[in-house]
Amino acid sequence: MTVTHAAPARYTPTEFEEAVLVLRPATAIFDCDGTLWSGDAGYGFMVWSIEAGLVSRNASDWIDSRYRLYLSGEVSESEMCGEMVQLYSGLQESELRHAAEEYFRSHIEAHVFPEMRTLVEKLRADGADIWAVSSTNNWVIEEGVLRFNIPASRVLAAQVKVVDGRITSDLIDVPSGDGKAAALRRAGIPKPDAVFGNSIHDAAMLTLAKRAFPVNPTPALLEIAADRGWTVFYPGAVLADTKI
Repeated sequence: MTVTHAAPARYTPTEFEEAVLVLRPATAIFDCDGTLWSGDAGYGFMVWSIEAGLVSRNASDWIDSRYRLYLSGEVSESEMCGEMVQLYSGLQESELRHAAEEYFRSHIEAHVFPEMRTLVEKLRADGADIWAVSSTNNWVIEEGVLRFNIPASRVLAAQVKVVDGRITSDLIDVPSGDGKAAALRRAGIPKPDAVFGNSIHDAAMLTLAKRAFPVNPTPALLEIAADRGWTVFYPGAVLADTKI
């Protein structure tokens, strides 16, 4: 028997902003890739950094083989996200930060959703404590959320230890799926007021929220939104590129 899901209600831009701001949330949590901007900055940066020669051929071959296993379902999402950070073990962190800045400026910045940037600005003006949570490496995320005036101290992202300025392979955290909710709890935010995410990997932290806001939802998250009665929002750039 096939179960069909009615499409969830959808916000207009004005309705979306009003629905968020009327809450006056003390804490607002944002996923990044697909939520604050379009595209997968984590995967994109990995490919770009390999093509730019930042990592050795051995490291490049290793991550390529692991990514193929990930696509076949033999490596989990969390494992893959962790290994995409461990890829840079042995490099100077300053080099990675410079690379992240160059990559984001040239490949992602133009795809920031203006509605989300405006919303974050208004939430900040209302006194909200704003956090970014992502399974992409912290160098790219910290660079990207500078466009939203979110400081590194409010970023929870895939991260490894850095010793004497050099990147190691020792994982600190990989916030993905249930790991995003766990990272928020460790940060002292067990019940955020508002959470924004776009994929099934954000579902756990969306469920934590007093109010969940699926943004640009993937098909899997769209089903969850329908089941839970969450109203969804599509930025204008997404609607312009698709026939949703």
